[in-house]
Amino acid sequence: MKNFIKIVGGVALCLAFAGASSAADFQASMSKCLTKHANTRDAAMVMLECTADAGKLSGCKVLEDNKAGKGFDKAALCVAEALPMGTKTGTVKVPMRFPGGA
Repeated sequence: MKNFIKIVGGVALCLAFAGASSAADFQASMSKCLTKHANTRDAAMVMLECTADAGKLSGCKVLEDNKAGKGFDKAALCVAEALPMGTKTGTVKVPMRFPGGA
C-alpha cells in the first residue's frame, strides 16, 4: 500500500525530520486514511491549510480538491492528523498527491 500514497512539497521535508520510526507510523496512518475514505485506484491532488503548533497540525481546511466528492478531502484531513510537523508553527499549506494505482 506504500506505493499508493505520496506526499509532495513541505510534507516530504517534515518526514525527513521525523525519523524512521515516526515515518513508518505515518506511512501506516496514510494507508489507513486513504483506504477508509477514498478509492486507492484513483489519483487526486488536495491542498490543505492548517495551523502548525507543538509538532502537530490543527484546524485544517481543504483549499483545493481536484476530485471533489470522491473522498480524497477526507483522506487528506485524516492524514493531516498524523503528519509530524517538527518545530514549524503558524499557518501552513499542505499539498498532498494521491497517485492512484492498480
